[in-house]
Amino acid sequence: MMEKLTILADAAKYDAACTSSGADRHHQAGMLGSAVSRGCCHTFSADGRCVTLLKVLFSNVCAYDCAYCVNRRSNDVPRCSFTPRELCELTMGFYRRNYIEGLFLSSAVIQNPDYTMELMIKALGMLRREYRFNGYIHAKAIPGCDQRLVWEMGLLADRMSVNIELPSEESLIKLCPDKGKAPILGNMAQIRDGITQSKSELALYKHAPKFAPAGQSTQMIVGATGENDLHILRLTQGLYRRYGLRRVFFSAYMPVGSSPLLPALQSGYQPPLLREHRLYQADWLLRFYQFTAEEILDDAHPNFDPNLDPKCCWALNHPEFFPVEVNKADYEALLRVPGVGVTSARKIIAARRHAKLSFEHLKKLGVVLKRAQYFLLCDGRQMDGLRFKWEVLPSRLTALPDAAAGQQLSLFDAKGA
Repeated sequence: MMEKLTILADAAKYDAACTSSGADRHHQAGMLGSAVSRGCCHTFSADGRCVTLLKVLFSNVCAYDCAYCVNRRSNDVPRCSFTPRELCELTMGFYRRNYIEGLFLSSAVIQNPDYTMELMIKALGMLRREYRFNGYIHAKAIPGCDQRLVWEMGLLADRMSVNIELPSEESLIKLCPDKGKAPILGNMAQIRDGITQSKSELALYKHAPKFAPAGQSTQMIVGATGENDLHILRLTQGLYRRYGLRRVFFSAYMPVGSSPLLPALQSGYQPPLLREHRLYQADWLLRFYQFTAEEILDDAHPNFDPNLDPKCCWALNHPEFFPVEVNKADYEALLRVPGVGVTSARKIIAARRHAKLSFEHLKKLGVVLKRAQYFLLCDGRQMDGLRFKWEVLPSRLTALPDAAAGQQLSLFDAKGA
């Protein structure tokens, strides 16, 4: 069992989509565990990946030969599979010892997608019904499986995901000859429709079964192929709008193969961890700051500036929008200011109902003045002692902590050490 765990946990380490936000299921009599937010505490490894769930593959015996994948059919690695009973015993043993707060389950493709899904569903069904496990479960559906299997898994898992893998169909055909765009998007649509149907049923009957109550997510690999950041960001935006995803996760390509189609054979290759970092920042702007992909990047500037975060880049490219008057600007305008977040923007709107705000007030409200001072006015005045020219502002912002963190991040090796 421990040898299997070592192999299958190591094989799952490149899966990044393992957050548990969105679940809200309290303890139930006769069952073990819960999935409320405080029941799913998380820590993160040095490379930013969540490690508190038991994150394993059901099997690494794969029928596919994806060039970028460590578990590809042609790769010479130790192979093994759990039985449903072994996976249940392992999960319950770790949970009782307080090692984990939930399960993240994926798998290589054993024989075909349907057979793999049947084995995973058997394990999850046993875990829920026989072992009475009430904790958080994130399960990855196998692209191309039958719609009925997707529905059955969604009734057992809190969150589901289908990996889109690569940013374009052309790249998918080149590196993943056994996969296709249509099956991946088809399963995403099935999960979306299942969630919508479940919500409608729950509105009529509160005890109706819940289908993937924590929503769905996906993951794509960045750097294995040549798509620019604008292409990836547009795809991300489209996935949110069309399939209602909770998260799109980005994973910097780590060299695990020797295919001539991959960049790892090039001399001096470094995993694009800083690029991954910028994509996550831009993803945050799409989801919470009311930006669009076309505002963040355009055809003239299709890639992120490695020295500045995307929000600062947008601000520097739109001087006509600034400075913003804190005591008059609406919520949407405040969100566009570097150094002002969602929480601090709401606090500003609430606080200025009672008094005019100064820069001292802004600091207490959580505004990062090291960034925001260049773009704000308080009662028509700039911050005391502030003197700068717009053309030298990029050099000042580059010297702030985000750029230094990005430089440090780019020094990580392939293992994130």
